[in-house]
Amino acid sequence: MSVLNRVVRYGYVPFMLLGLNGAAYWIVSQGYHYGWLALLLLVAFALAFAAEQIAPWFDDWNDPHHDDPANIAHAIVYEASNITGVLMIPLIVWMFPVNGIWPTQWPLIGQLLMAILIADFAFMFVHWMSHKYPVLWRLHAVHHGVDRLYGFNGLVRHPLHQTLDMVVATLPLVLLGMPVQVAVLLGFAVSIQLIVQHSNVAAALGPFRNVMSIGQIHHLHHVNWGKEGDCNFGLFLTLWDRIFGTFHPQPPRPITASDMGIDEVPHFPKSYLEQLIFPFIYKPGQGEPERYQPKTTAANIARQAHEAQDTQSKVPGAAE
Repeated sequence: MSVLNRVVRYGYVPFMLLGLNGAAYWIVSQGYHYGWLALLLLVAFALAFAAEQIAPWFDDWNDPHHDDPANIAHAIVYEASNITGVLMIPLIVWMFPVNGIWPTQWPLIGQLLMAILIADFAFMFVHWMSHKYPVLWRLHAVHHGVDRLYGFNGLVRHPLHQTLDMVVATLPLVLLGMPVQVAVLLGFAVSIQLIVQHSNVAAALGPFRNVMSIGQIHHLHHVNWGKEGDCNFGLFLTLWDRIFGTFHPQPPRPITASDMGIDEVPHFPKSYLEQLIFPFIYKPGQGEPERYQPKTTAANIARQAHEAQDTQSKVPGAAE
């Protein structure tokens, strides 16, 4: 193992979670313009991309999957929605003048940690519900349709599902009196967590492996093994999964690079617009929508026959 590989394996997660969030905390607490957080977010994506090249879980996840344009669009829409949500806080407070009970007298760091803990429960609850009820799964399936995990697709969300997350997880905090500063830091922490959670980086987590909801804990959640991925719903921590009995630390069998996605939709659409339409076409449990299946043409039939012949020829003893 090279020195650089070792640095990435042991330093990537601490730098992303502590370093970048720490920098964001300093910017906000010192009263600097929130625009600097956008620069930090770009740094996070750049570091994730670099780390994935140096110490990947699977080399195949670094190969082009024709999904970059859609994932970049998702990231832009996701962050734009976050900004819109923050800008709406004064309006929400004006429309619902509730005497909040938020502990504004606490240090900013204490308020942020409390917000993360409460939001983590709410995100976990919405996530669990989205796997349980088909009407929500159709929206959440846009996130699970990815056939690899890497930094960019952490922000892959259908806008309607992201709105649900914001209403359930962050609106109650705003109504409780959460200040804008805390909301900004919470939104930034969520974005960084999503990038790290989906990064194709073989990070060494040591005693934190089963504490943080990242790495192979989240890989198991994304497997296309039917209902076997209905576990490990937490965003930040495995705490709430442990309490509600949905924590699974180990997969029943080794996870491979090709085990991501939705089993009944092997040809998940790659374009952003098709993914926006997908929830209104997809019917859970009824297989892949016909419009996403490969066309039955002579060329496709010939290619499939050739691939089947190649596969057969690689089986020991097949030619005997």
